[in-house]
Amino acid sequence: MPLPLRSPMRPARSTALLLATALVAVGLTGCSSLSPFNSCEGTETRVKELSAQPVLTSVPPGATVPKGLASVDAECLDDSGGAWLYAERTYAFPGSRQEVVDFYRTTAKAGGWHLQSDPMDPDVADTEAGLCFTKGGDGDALMLTVRFTTARQLKVEYNYDAGPEFDSGSGFHIAVDSETDGAKTDCWN
Repeated sequence: MPLPLRSPMRPARSTALLLATALVAVGLTGCSSLSPFNSCEGTETRVKELSAQPVLTSVPPGATVPKGLASVDAECLDDSGGAWLYAERTYAFPGSRQEVVDFYRTTAKAGGWHLQSDPMDPDVADTEAGLCFTKGGDGDALMLTVRFTTARQLKVEYNYDAGPEFDSGSGFHIAVDSETDGAKTDCWN
């Protein structure tokens, strides 16, 4: 007489139940193990530090600040479940995107920033994808991005009517971003 076989479904159900229980437990206790800065509360000083980064005002010769965008746009956002700090400026530039890329490669490197390449899209030109740099370590890590924009994108994204300075050349945003606690971050995560 053959021995009775175990149902193959029993181990799968047990594993599924164990995983579900573990996920619920992590979800219920996860908030208490997060950084004390899991919201924007108490991040005002760090936002001011970001907005004072010299690279935000280092621009290629000929770059101008568009009318109405003269100040640094800096704040903490916590609308996606995890708070994030940023300080951003927008500029118009009468030259080419390549000139902007070349300027920031040199300027950022001189300021201690390290260029990060996108491992998923290595063939996309910097003049299309923009640039991303990192600086600092755990506790004081920063990320610097240079992204290109157009008058149309400014209208769609910010409801901003760009002036004639965007009629030729390149518009770009430069931003310094950070985790609220300065945790080390990567450009492509």
